[in-house]
Amino acid sequence: MGKRTQGFMDYVFSRTSTAGLKGARLRYTAAAVAVIGFALFGYDQGLMSGLITGDQFNKEFPPTKSNGDNDRYASVIQGAVTACYEIGCFFGSLFVLFFGDAIGRKPLIIFGAIIVIIGTVISTAPFHHAWGLGQFVVGRVITGVGTGFNTSTIPVWQSEMTKPNIRGAMINLDGSVIAFGTMIAYWLDFGFSFINSSVQWRFPVSVQIIFALVLLFGIVRMPESPRWLMAKKRPAEARYVLACLNDLPENDDAILAEMTSLHEAVNRSSNQKSQMKSLFSMGKQQNFSRALIASSTQFFQQFTGCNAAIYYSTVLFQTTVQLDRLLAMILGGVFATVYTLSTLPSFYLVEKVGRRKMFFFGALGQGISFIITFACLVNPTKQNAKGAAVGLYLFIICFGLAILELPWIYPPEIASMRVRAATNAMSTCTNWVTNFAVVMFTPLFIQTSQWGCYLFFAVMNFIYLPVIFFFYPETAGRSLEEIDIIFAKAHVDGTLPWMVAHRLPKLSMTEVEDYSQSLGLHDDENEKEEYDEKEAEANAALFQVETSSKSPSSNRKDDDAPIEHNEVQESNDNSSNSSNVEAPIPVHHNDP
Repeated sequence: MGKRTQGFMDYVFSRTSTAGLKGARLRYTAAAVAVIGFALFGYDQGLMSGLITGDQFNKEFPPTKSNGDNDRYASVIQGAVTACYEIGCFFGSLFVLFFGDAIGRKPLIIFGAIIVIIGTVISTAPFHHAWGLGQFVVGRVITGVGTGFNTSTIPVWQSEMTKPNIRGAMINLDGSVIAFGTMIAYWLDFGFSFINSSVQWRFPVSVQIIFALVLLFGIVRMPESPRWLMAKKRPAEARYVLACLNDLPENDDAILAEMTSLHEAVNRSSNQKSQMKSLFSMGKQQNFSRALIASSTQFFQQFTGCNAAIYYSTVLFQTTVQLDRLLAMILGGVFATVYTLSTLPSFYLVEKVGRRKMFFFGALGQGISFIITFACLVNPTKQNAKGAAVGLYLFIICFGLAILELPWIYPPEIASMRVRAATNAMSTCTNWVTNFAVVMFTPLFIQTSQWGCYLFFAVMNFIYLPVIFFFYPETAGRSLEEIDIIFAKAHVDGTLPWMVAHRLPKLSMTEVEDYSQSLGLHDDENEKEEYDEKEAEANAALFQVETSSKSPSSNRKDDDAPIEHNEVQESNDNSSNSSNVEAPIPVHHNDP
């Protein structure tokens, strides 16, 4: 029984599972798994909009019901019940910030899916009693922890598995599917609103389990990030995963060149301080500046008004546009559908137009949209209320086109390998803290001043414009290693990273290494000495490693079969013992 359990755990947490897939099929399957994780996230965002004012939900949890005499109290409770999910997400992201790199990308996604299932069961089970609302809130917090794991980890995992020329489009897909998940939640809430029992809210809540199970069964068949494997001194597994992702033999020149590049990147970062100290360091790596830029994308995503509209669109149509609940829910569903459709052009634009321009014009469009809504609500008439609704629809189009996806694409792109998981987790923590603030206080804000809420968000969008212009370099089409060069060169030249990115042509792997040498990315006295020692040891092991990788005996009889855990461990151990190198890799010296 013990061996069976161990075998099952080895299968679930295998770092080299590929489900027998290679090349484009493997990459697109990995993208599909990532998409499920973000569809779950989007579903959770839209879930409470139609439930929080539902008659059966209010009957089950009386403190959430507004009856005219307790409007302010009910608004606070509604905000707290909705926003408690963000608290869980924050703590999940915080865990990833401190422990994510040690655990790995794949196990964190597995744990995240399991935690979501546990939280959903708890939040679906309450029945009418004194602690019913408390149990629902606890379940939502636990679900949030799992979502925090996934939203902090999936973009990093996917960015490290994807080719530079399609990386933006693939991670853009994650962001776009958030809108799709939200749309499903809105229409499901609407459909079940006609059921006169607790199924009205229990079934929509329980649907989270379906998303989580699909994510769980999908991720166990996917490999670990090859960059994480290299950073953890597991080169044999990294080489195998790279070969599968590219559908090439392990001894192919392209695989050896990419392994060399990863090896150099690991060497540059492995001599730094601990990850958390590195995150707050400046110098040529500019880790802290990059973390601040990454976090700013999530901060402004929330404080430019997205979740004030998404979480409460049905409530907004009822309170500010003065519609009955049925029509408000229909308009909420249409709102979510427009939101989903508006994401489609971004697949093309994210690489063609680039991140920087999309950030800028997205924020500008959002600001103008909220100005329209604000102007219409200053003098609240029935005709003006229609104009306010148009402003909300224009906002969600601009948001879905740009600001929805980019804060999930950009942070893992601009972070260095050493602190990529920590940087992305820090930006995601920022998302959840600001998300909580917006979701918690929006009902009170609207009750106090219907138009003031929209004026505030319009101003925040216009404040965002100079931040984008001066601090966001373009990353479209760049390898992750190139982006290290952009920030290092900006530091050395005393200029802004966006200016370097604008002037610097696309670099080959060889040019990246030449630039890293010339910029002195490892010219600290102790760091360079240790780097040179590792390089000399790697070169001394060249003949042994290249011979073993190119010998007929090293080729697998079945290329589609996933590498076995014991085989990889033995390969890593033998390589380490034979060359006495911490992370030996095949160094390719036959460049033309």
